[in-house]
Amino acid sequence: MNLDRRDFLRAALPAGATATGLFNASAWQPLFAQATASHAPEAPITERTVGLDGDSPPRTYEQHIVELQRLMAKGPYPDVYLKGGAVTEFEQRMASLLGKEDAAFFPTGTLANNIAVRLLCGERRNLLIQHEAHLYQDEGEGPSLLSGINMIPLAPGKPCPSIEEITAALETAQHSAYYPTSIGAISIESPVRRQNGACVPYAEAEKITSLARSKNIGTHLDGSRLFLLSGTPGFQVRTYCALFDTVFVSIYKFFGAPFGAILAGNKDLIARAKELRHTFGGLIYHGWIAALPALAACDGFEARFTQARLASEKLLNGLAAADGFTVERIPNGSNISLLHVSPKRAQGLTERLAKADIRILPTHDGTVKIYFNESILRQPTGQILAAFLG
Repeated sequence: MNLDRRDFLRAALPAGATATGLFNASAWQPLFAQATASHAPEAPITERTVGLDGDSPPRTYEQHIVELQRLMAKGPYPDVYLKGGAVTEFEQRMASLLGKEDAAFFPTGTLANNIAVRLLCGERRNLLIQHEAHLYQDEGEGPSLLSGINMIPLAPGKPCPSIEEITAALETAQHSAYYPTSIGAISIESPVRRQNGACVPYAEAEKITSLARSKNIGTHLDGSRLFLLSGTPGFQVRTYCALFDTVFVSIYKFFGAPFGAILAGNKDLIARAKELRHTFGGLIYHGWIAALPALAACDGFEARFTQARLASEKLLNGLAAADGFTVERIPNGSNISLLHVSPKRAQGLTERLAKADIRILPTHDGTVKIYFNESILRQPTGQILAAFLG
């Protein structure tokens, strides 16, 4: 039996999802039901749902597809092997936002991080990195296994090593008695996921990258959550990124994409990154499904998130002033605070908030981690505070 790829894909689609109905949300409803059947029922997500439980506003699968349909109707969008359409337009837009010469779309941030440090290290395959960095802790030892890079972790339990710790590590490497170690690159994650979103302040990042440049050492910024610093005093995306040779940014955490990442740098490096993207299996046939919503969301994001930050500050200040709540702010934080809740306040808190269409994480030992994102703007801040207070 002969069956070409189009016939195979058509046969695999749910009824009603063929041809022009591919992104008809109702056609996919049975699959959504299967995907969520094993989970405990939650209140439906609406246009007024406030999600204080993650980096991105809550949205259903159906809402994702409806939004994609809306964006598709606006104009040309397809790419072929990540060339053309929304992918190329998004790459250019992100290069401009980050202040870099060029940018490349990647299907995952793990791949973007790995290729960046591989290119920066070159033959000097030793990398200084934060002990708590995602690249060191959560990416399957990719640099070591795939590129032969020795990762040297610094400052366990802290967001970032100090300039003194970086200097000491470089001195130790350079002055080893018999076999000096040549450091090829320094990777800095900011904000740091494993440190509740604490960032590396600009002044510290400037010291580290200046030292690296003086020694011809490459610098990479794992800025997966970088845009979540929008609205913090003195922070400017382009200014911060200018310190680093390469920058990675996630596009699904806050730009509304289902997956994907951007790696930005100079034209030569990004051209080589695209070659390695293919070599490492990351040259997917279409990326527009991720690039199109991210392209729509990135414009104006910093201004919108600044407004969200102001609303969150108003909420946190209101909670701090109330009996039974203590707010612990993360030093050099981004969008996360810790809320300590008295036993009396904790009684029925989650249920009370759910009735007000507000979602939070479970309380553990009297503490709940509060995130803010754009969804905090869906309801008046005073109304959200009133739901907490009961």
